Parts: sequence; C-alpha cells; structure tokens
Amino acid sequence: MTFLSATLSRVKPSPTIAVTTKAAELKAAGRDVIGLGAGEPDFDTPQNIKDAAVAAITAGKTKYTPVDGIPELKQAICAKLKRDNGLDYAPNQISVGTGGKQILYNALMATLNPGDEVVIPAPYWVSYPDMVLLAGGEPVIAPATLENNFKLTPDQLEAAITAKTKWLIFNSPSNPTGAGYSRDELKALTDVLMRHPHVWVMTDDMYEHLAYDDFTFCTPAEVEPALYERTLTCNGVSKAYAMTGWRIGYAAGPVELIAAMRKIQSQSTSNPCSVSQWAAVEALNGPQDYLPENNVIFQRRRDLVVSMLSAIDGITCPVPEGAFYVYPSIAGLIGKTTPAGTVIDSDEAFATALLEEADVAVVFGAAFGLSPNFRVSYATSDEALKTACGRIQDFCAALT
Repeated sequence: MTFLSATLSRVKPSPTIAVTTKAAELKAAGRDVIGLGAGEPDFDTPQNIKDAAVAAITAGKTKYTPVDGIPELKQAICAKLKRDNGLDYAPNQISVGTGGKQILYNALMATLNPGDEVVIPAPYWVSYPDMVLLAGGEPVIAPATLENNFKLTPDQLEAAITAKTKWLIFNSPSNPTGAGYSRDELKALTDVLMRHPHVWVMTDDMYEHLAYDDFTFCTPAEVEPALYERTLTCNGVSKAYAMTGWRIGYAAGPVELIAAMRKIQSQSTSNPCSVSQWAAVEALNGPQDYLPENNVIFQRRRDLVVSMLSAIDGITCPVPEGAFYVYPSIAGLIGKTTPAGTVIDSDEAFATALLEEADVAVVFGAAFGLSPNFRVSYATSDEALKTACGRIQDFCAALT
C-alpha cells in the first residue's frame, strides 16, 4: 500500500515551472541560457502600486482579512468589471484568491463530482486539465488547430459537449497561443452554449489588457448576457500590472457559487496576503495609462519574434492577437537530426535539444495538448529575444 494519495497519480507537475527551473539550474552552473519559458512580464510593478503596499504596511494593514477579500478590493473589482466589461456585479458576487490559479481551482473543487466533464480547448494552459483531475472531474480536450488559428469552432464545441459536461474553460487571449476571439467568434460559441443550459462557462481573462493591432477584447457574459447566471468571470492583476509575485486573482459569478468557493478557501489558505490586496486596490483604481504604453513594447517584441521565427525553414509561426506568447509549429522539422545526434521526433525532443545544444529554454507543445509546437514567451528584453531567436535560427539551420 502506497502512502501517497491515489489522486496524486492522476496529475503531473507543471511543465512550464519545470522548464524555468531547469534553465535556472543551467545558468547557475555557468551556462549562458536564455529563458523563454516563463509567462512573466519583465517590467517592474508600477511605482504607485508599490507605494500603496508600503502605505498599507505603515498603516498596520497586516492582519487577517475576510477570507475572500477586503471590501475595498471587492468594490474595486466591481468597478473594474463595469468600466471595462460592462458587467454589473455586487461585492457578494466577488471572490479574491491567492492568484488566478487558486480561483480556478476553488471553483472546480466546489462544483465537480466524479464523472463530471470539463471541456478544455487545446492548446490549453498546462494547469487546466490537472486541476480538473485533482477536483475529481474528467477533462475533455477539444483540439483547436493551426488551420483555425488555434481557435475552437462552434462545431468542435458542440461535439465535445455531453450530458456529463459541467464546465467549459475558456481563455482569450490564450496562453499558450496568444489567440484572441473576436466578438463574432465568441458569439458563435455562446450560441452553442445557449443550447446546452447545463453547461457553465469558466472564463480566464488574465490577458485581457494585452491586446494588439485592431483586436478588441470581450468576455462571454458581455457578449451573451443570458449566460450571466452560469458564468464565472476570472481575472487577476498578475500580467497586465506586472504583479506576478503579489499573488492576487479574482472571480465574479453567482452568489451561491462564490459562497461555495469561499468555503473551500476558508479551509485551505484563508485570506490572500493583506498587503497584496491593498496593492491590487491601487492597481485597479489607479492610473491605467501605462497599460497601452506597455502594449506598444509587447507588440514590438511580438513582431520581432514572429519575424525571426517565420524566417526559419520548417517552422510556421502565426501572429497572435494578444498575451505575450507565440506558438510556432515545427511540423517541418520532425525527423531531422541535430549536430549532436539527437533525432527531433517530437516537440519535447526539439525543446530538450534546443536547451542542451543552443542554451535556449522554451516549453514543448505536448505540455499544452497540441503538437508539434513550442511556446515562446516574449515577455523579456528585445536584446534577449534577438539573441535567443538567432540561436534558434542557427540551431534549426544545422539540422540534417
């Protein structure tokens, strides 16, 4: 009899964290590794947000808070959802957790029973399927292909739904592809959901403010108001506000669901960090003018990476609408061999060889449920991106 839970055998560690850890180990050993694996902006947290945190500490706001968020932060979230998304929520419809991941996990733990199915479009953020498994549910993967710009079609969604489906997890702009759904594309999906009233929508809007060119973000409950009562709108301050380490995520949804999530959190972590909550109040209520300024930088980096990777024979690199990732296909490289003798028979083999032979860390596509691809995070400096993409070009040119 094993000491560890059988549930643990259903899940695997996060591949993105594993890649970042491996890259850090090689750098510590003296290797000139460039890490393109972490989904973390290289910008510092804005000064006004840091000042708000210091002010909170000075004022002694360092005690326990209500389990799922201080009233001031819940009010700020309500104001943000009204301002940016045209959605009306009351504070008792808001849950604040220790990062966006906890919010999603709490919702799944609070709602899933054995045998319940959760539709997850692929490519997906690596944690979605494993969180479903930990909560006792069954992930149902719906592949969204390169030919459709990695976007789920209405027919694919319809085919994935069964009588056992409880949730659709929806992420736009997407991690790992950066693909963003237009209002018309999203309306076509919500039309399908309207025909299946037993299916709820968990929408991960973490990359909402990272949108480029003429792409305009929209969220399901905004596009189809009739879905409001069965939608959990999830977001956070990590990406747009460069607050990954502050660990604040939030969700808005029906009162009964939010209360159930509060119960889960009360017996796990209890309240998020008090100081981080006050910083998030400032992030949401304070000046937003740096968001478009940062987007100009991200878009420039996107264009740089897409241009350099698209120049490689055997790689196809779509132009994403948002987030800070590209998800190139390496279908044209499968079967080739590196100078060190490694056969590129999968995207995992490609990523491993790229790290070991060219000192560039990326995440292989199988981790996101769609191969043969790899994910590049361009949330780092232009100089690092130019050097890394140059190394990828040289690595691929040497394949035989």
